[in-house]
Amino acid sequence: MSRINEDTVREIRERSDIVEVISSYMPLRRSGANYQGLCPFHQEKSPSFNVNAPRQIFHCFGCGTGGNVFTFVMRMEGLTFPEAVKRLGEKAGITVEETPVTPADRQRRDQRERLLRINEAACAFYHRLLLEDAAGAPGRRYLRQRGYEADMVREFRLGFAPDQWEALVGHLASQGFAKEEMRTAGLVREGSGGRGDRDLFHSRLLFPILDPEGRVVAFGGRVLDDGTPKYLNSPETPVYHKGRTLYGLYQGRDAIRHARAVLVVEGYFDLLALHRAGVANAVAACGTALTADHARLLKRYAEQAILVFDADKAGRQATFRAMDALLPEGMAVSAVALAAGEDPDSFLAGQGTEAFQARLADARPALELYLDEQLALHGDSVEGRARAGEEVLTRIRRLPSDLERNLYLKKLAVRTGLDEALLQSKGGGVVSSRPAPRPPSGQAPRSEPDAAVRTQTFLLRLMLANDRARSQVKSEGTQVLFASPAHREVADYLLAVEYTDGKLPEQLLDGLPDVETQSLLSGLLLAEGQEEWAADPERIFSDCRQAVAAGTGRQRLRKLQELVREAEHAGDSAAVEKYLRELAVVKKNL
Repeated sequence: MSRINEDTVREIRERSDIVEVISSYMPLRRSGANYQGLCPFHQEKSPSFNVNAPRQIFHCFGCGTGGNVFTFVMRMEGLTFPEAVKRLGEKAGITVEETPVTPADRQRRDQRERLLRINEAACAFYHRLLLEDAAGAPGRRYLRQRGYEADMVREFRLGFAPDQWEALVGHLASQGFAKEEMRTAGLVREGSGGRGDRDLFHSRLLFPILDPEGRVVAFGGRVLDDGTPKYLNSPETPVYHKGRTLYGLYQGRDAIRHARAVLVVEGYFDLLALHRAGVANAVAACGTALTADHARLLKRYAEQAILVFDADKAGRQATFRAMDALLPEGMAVSAVALAAGEDPDSFLAGQGTEAFQARLADARPALELYLDEQLALHGDSVEGRARAGEEVLTRIRRLPSDLERNLYLKKLAVRTGLDEALLQSKGGGVVSSRPAPRPPSGQAPRSEPDAAVRTQTFLLRLMLANDRARSQVKSEGTQVLFASPAHREVADYLLAVEYTDGKLPEQLLDGLPDVETQSLLSGLLLAEGQEEWAADPERIFSDCRQAVAAGTGRQRLRKLQELVREAEHAGDSAAVEKYLRELAVVKKNL
């Protein structure tokens, strides 16, 4: 919508010393030219997190995270770039101004702010009814029966919709809100048969749903009797999207960030029960399956997701859908097994926190559970094991790590009896299980996992150290030499940067747009022994080019194998023959 003035961003960056900012979150100690500490983004015992004051950058050589002062605050606080700029601007005493917006932008922004105000007013109204009003007595009685006291009610701002059809409509109208605004916010619905607008929620305990900044965007409502539906959620609105919002994230984000792990549960009461038991690093989906947007949001805070869904068939399906969303983001995904009919709320009520912690300790990788499920579902026949193998392969391909894919493909081969080499070729693993020898100093590795990525990193290091290498990369083209989009973006950036007296500018990271490219370049800039990459530039350049070409070839090999299988299933013999001819050529070249 709107954009922060670049001069303001620059001023905030100049007045926000990265050592001082990071020191406010964690202890640092000087180590040579840098400062070091234990990385806040992954668990470690020896410090691998480095901060460089002259360049105003940080990089962890353990998990690979890096960037500038804005990147750090974004990661620590789970903020967007504009939000991080504003946060640092407040600390520096700088007013953050935005460039002029179009009338349409201004209208959308004003509508959003208006809807947030309506939701806040509705939350305050329902919350007061639950805490103080006679109309909220059924809600208070229900919560006491389930063991929830006033402190939990206040922390999560729980509310109660009374046994009236126009209680909220009348209250919001008295606050100056129009009926159309109430409908847009999803709080009321238009009456029929000449009746006026009616409240969406009626005789329900209400759970306000907050965004990561603590603003009320929607509500979930639970009946207190046998009425239906048991749960009723707000509809999607301009400020609320189910696929991007997680209940409890605002209250639990600090605990999630500290643990680097998040428990994902299904229900509102499941999450409240966990908080009551002292397990605050949890979220719940808002009446929908976990989505890719949910996964990207959780990735800001955690490295591991532990799924604690109901033990019935629907719960297992929800577990595997969540796994499908989380695995591509590189998160470790495990699942907790509860007895049939149990959920976290009932389990904690019946067996207590210690028993639940024991179940968490016994959580199994979700992909292993999926393998068990598919083998049980399809049976032990040849056809059944083949079908199970195909289903599990689909999930294994989604793993971003070559090493993890390789290990799961080995496990799949053992469990199904399928040929490991065949599975490796279909699943994008590494056929040879023998470790490749370490290359001599200054020489790029040739065939071990991630060789193409490493050689592109070597070439970037060479570009930083060698003018001739930069000229050669510019001559041949980054599209030819860099298969990885992030490496190519950094290479293009290095070619565009103006060198002063042969030196790079100090604030080199500021022109890169995202965390991935900043992490990549920060690691290169803080790596020790960078001078060695200038020793034999032509040899390194040649090795890197060949390895990238081989990586491209392997990528094409996997694609052709997929195309052959699809053509065989379709009965297209001409296409099969065509792909097999190309496959033979690619294999020969490799």
